[in-house]
Formats: sequence, C-alpha cells, structure tokens
Amino acid sequence: MLLNLVAVSLVSTAPNVIAHGHVNESAAVIRYDTIHHPVIGKQGMVSSQRMLSSQIGADILSKGGNAVDAAVATGIALAVTLPRAGNLGGGGFMLVHLADKQKTIAIDYREMAPSAADRDMFLDSKGNVDNQKARFSHASSGVPGTVAGLAHALEKYGTMSWKEVVEPSIKLAEEGILVSYDLSENLKSRHAWLTANPATAAAFYKANKVPYEAGEVLVQPDLAKTLKRLAKHGPKEFYHGKTAELIAQEMRKQGGLITMEDLANYKVAEREVVTTTYRGYEVVSMPPTSSGGVHVAQMLNILEHHPVKQQGFGSAKNLHLLSETMKLAYADRSKYLGDPDHFDVPVDGLTSKAYAKALSQAISLSKATPSSEINPGNPAPYESPDTTHFSVMDKFG
Repeated sequence: MLLNLVAVSLVSTAPNVIAHGHVNESAAVIRYDTIHHPVIGKQGMVSSQRMLSSQIGADILSKGGNAVDAAVATGIALAVTLPRAGNLGGGGFMLVHLADKQKTIAIDYREMAPSAADRDMFLDSKGNVDNQKARFSHASSGVPGTVAGLAHALEKYGTMSWKEVVEPSIKLAEEGILVSYDLSENLKSRHAWLTANPATAAAFYKANKVPYEAGEVLVQPDLAKTLKRLAKHGPKEFYHGKTAELIAQEMRKQGGLITMEDLANYKVAEREVVTTTYRGYEVVSMPPTSSGGVHVAQMLNILEHHPVKQQGFGSAKNLHLLSETMKLAYADRSKYLGDPDHFDVPVDGLTSKAYAKALSQAISLSKATPSSEINPGNPAPYESPDTTHFSVMDKFG
C-alpha cells in the first residue's frame, strides 16, 4: 500500500524501516540547505519535514502497521513538530493506493465554510476586499477537517487503533521538541500577529513574548491535553466533545463563525482521482477541492508539446517555458476551480490533451507574456458530455 498526502509521490526501497526527515532534530540549528542523500529501506519508508514525526511513522510500520497507520501517526505528530503547517485545526487531502486492487483512493478533508459564511463577508463598506479580515481574523477560519480525515482513513484503510497512532505524539508535546532554525525564524517573522492573541503568545513564545531560539525546547501542554482527550475518547471528541466546545467558545469571543453545529456536521468525502500521462508515465493526483492535481496535470500536458529535456534543467529557456505554462494554468485555476459539491468544475476539459495542445500554441518561446494579458481559456469544448506534505510506503507495495 502506497499512501501519499497532498498528492506528491515518493518511491524508495530498503533493509529496514526508514524514517526520513528534512531536518535532523538533534541538530536543530541546521538549515534546510543541508546535504541530501539517498535513503533505502526494504520494509517501508516515511518521509516528512521533521525527523521526529517520520520516526513515529516508521515505528508504526515496525510494529506491523500499514502505510495508512503510519501516515496518520505521522500527520498527528506533525501537529506537534511543525506548528506552522502540521495541524489538528486545519484540513488536507490524501491519496491511498491499494496495491492488491491496483486502485487509488482520494480522500478530501479540506476545511469547510461555516454555515453562517456568505459571499460578501470579507468585503468592506465600499465593496473592496478586507485582507486583514480575510486572512488574519477568526472569521476566516474554516471548519477543521484534519482529525476527521485522518480518522476516516485509519478506520477504512488502516489496521491499528486510533489510540495507538495518537499516543506517541502526546509524549512529544509533553516533553517538548527542539526548536529548529526555520521554526525560530518563522515565529520571529510572525511575532506581532501571533502575540496579539494571548493564547498563541502563551503557546509559542517564552515569558514576555520572547521568541524561542534554535536549539531551545518548546513544550506544548495544551496540545498534549487535546491529544490525550482524542486518544481517550476518539476522533469524535474533536467534533462533539470538550475540544469542540473550546473551539466554539473561542469563535464566539473573537468574532469567528464556527459553531458546535458546524463541527458536528463536518463530513469527509472520497472522490475520483485526477489522472493523466506524461511521456509514458501515468500521473495520479488529487481532484478538487484541491486545485493542485488538476493543474499539475494541465501543466504536464502543455509541457509535453515542448522540448523540456533538450532545454536543460534550470536553463533560461527552461525557466521561461515553465513560467509561461504556469501562467496559463493559474489563469484557469482562478476562473474554474471550486468545491465540486457546489460548483461545476470542468475537470475533463482542463486536463484534456487537446485543450493542452491549444494552450501550448499560445506560448511564445522568445518573450514573456505579462500576467495581465493572460485570460482564462475555454475548456468547455473539451469536456466529456457524460491541494504540510508527507509520504509513506509499506512492505506491501
């Protein structure tokens, strides 16, 4: 079973279970531009942005768990080790490949809009977008899907209990993690915003709102309490229990929209994957509500019509082609992508080889086209009539 979160593939092989993290926590001051090297493992592999999280996933594989068990444990651990992206209060996407059935499942657990949300909620009195409200207020929070999505995957495709995959992260939150260089810099760069809220100031800064330095220890007692509740009472606790009550209470106090009813009504969706081919390789990716899968497929389809290899990786011609291709895809993304439960997304048209050929002919290889001059295409004629990343592979393929 190969499982991949947020639609990016990792394929490796090796003599034992390997945990591969982007940054070594025992040397937390090392930056991202460290030496990369091949990693091999016969029983399985876990790759994430934090070694501690990857190790938790690898330990699950060593205990006999499958790729889904390890991925869920890794995802929960990232909520502790990678606060800027790992989460319990966000959402995500998951691709699960079932080797025995040669089938790939897309699990959509993206955040949902609260029931009180409306189209104009982020417009000011003059009809202009209020960026502060849209990006940094409690009103911009969607109903979280991470816990429900991970629980759904574990129950349907995993082999271990919810408690077994949650418990390793409790110790991490209670005993603390070494602050990495990037976490330290991230907290410094967002100091004014995060310290404006007493809760986040207490959670991520030292006394008097002093930022942590790389190599210091960050303990997260409140997160540990939440994880303990989830381990004891199960994932439904997040949507119906004390955690849900705490979320709704915070929203009421700070002008957010999420209610207990919104949390109770959250649903995970399984969807059909997006597929294409690229120079003989099959590409399988996440469908909407993620925009990544559709437009990665679209961009690959466009690039097939150009001599990418001959241009040379990183050459001026190659970078020009990539940027022009991305401009076309992102113009379509802005116009056509949305929630398929509420919006007709022309996936077949956008990922059509014929449509990509038409778009490829609009690319000038001799000059850059200003983004302001690029309009969305029309994928309708090509329609059939009838978006934190980690990867896990187990020994079952």
